[in-house]
Amino acid sequence: MSIEGLAGVRFAPVILAGGSGTRFWPRSRRARAKQVLALDGESTMIQQTLERLLPVAAESDVWVITNKWLHDVISAQLPGIKAGHIVSEPIARNTAPACALTAFLLEKQGEADTVIGIFPSDHVVADVPRFSEVIKAGVRLAAAGENIVVLGVPPTRPETGYGYIEQGQGVALGEGSTVSARRVKRFREKPDKHTAERFLTAGNFAWNGGIFLWSAKTLAALVREHVPDMAPILETIAAAFGTADFERVFAEEYPKCENISIDYAVLEPRSSKGEARSNIYCLPADFGWNDLGSWASLHEHLGESDSSNVLDGPTNGLVAIESEGNYVYAPGRMVALLGVDGLVVVETEDALLITTRERSQDVSKVVRQVHEGLGREDLI
Repeated sequence: MSIEGLAGVRFAPVILAGGSGTRFWPRSRRARAKQVLALDGESTMIQQTLERLLPVAAESDVWVITNKWLHDVISAQLPGIKAGHIVSEPIARNTAPACALTAFLLEKQGEADTVIGIFPSDHVVADVPRFSEVIKAGVRLAAAGENIVVLGVPPTRPETGYGYIEQGQGVALGEGSTVSARRVKRFREKPDKHTAERFLTAGNFAWNGGIFLWSAKTLAALVREHVPDMAPILETIAAAFGTADFERVFAEEYPKCENISIDYAVLEPRSSKGEARSNIYCLPADFGWNDLGSWASLHEHLGESDSSNVLDGPTNGLVAIESEGNYVYAPGRMVALLGVDGLVVVETEDALLITTRERSQDVSKVVRQVHEGLGREDLI
């Protein structure tokens, strides 16, 4: 399939869908994680991810990396994806092995020139046509050599929950391009509030949204250079792909991979070579990006203002007296709020969460306590 604007370039998006979405507990569970929930409209998060990729990629070229708990529900939600392209990790090993696996599979199949795009399965994009423009520009740049393309979200506040990309010199992408590019100086850790304010004021920092583009051969080479112990493991798995031994080999070999993010494994070491030599470029994710990383960010996404009371889902009415900035999910309930601000209240058939928007990033601590403290496997 030839995608307009990508003539001669094969593009294989990889959707990362292995997370458990613990910060959206109790709606999100191990077997119905955030990415398979409809948090923003009627389609689930992973369905929306695929839908916005189809203008720039053939469905037959899309891969999904997930886990055994979500495999069946994702297969049902994405019936157009090839069965062999929905790969379930036998154990979670962070994003580096998950990202690199497809590169080694494509390399083994003689498709090393294919450009791979890494896409989290739980993001929201407001402007899909602009998203398509930026991705096409990134694919062309990634195909033009041993280039690494990252998407940087223009920051709107001094956010301490994201990693940052420090950008350097601007780079022309060709006459008529509506997408700008800058070389990457380095990747920065999640900052404290003071540092985040400094990044925002400086104007050359972007949030790292976790979207990356590179050819299969470029990513495989990066793994061989920067995490060499991982390369032979992935080569062994790739050699078994499509055979009767694949599941056994995958289960035996994959746990040997280092538990490390793609940022730590290859991006940060590569950026240390210097702006001019690293071949890392940042394109702006200026298409209305939101990662919906917590109940607070969902409130921000759905509410008209910070003081809005958001009553989400099929409810039976809301009474709010002297109450502002609350998020409530309580299907079928009439909800009354009296003299409370900034709360998160989420009710499911077997659990009730009450916290504040400010502490909603810490809901994963509740899940850990439910699991380890109470031993309630049925609630995770």
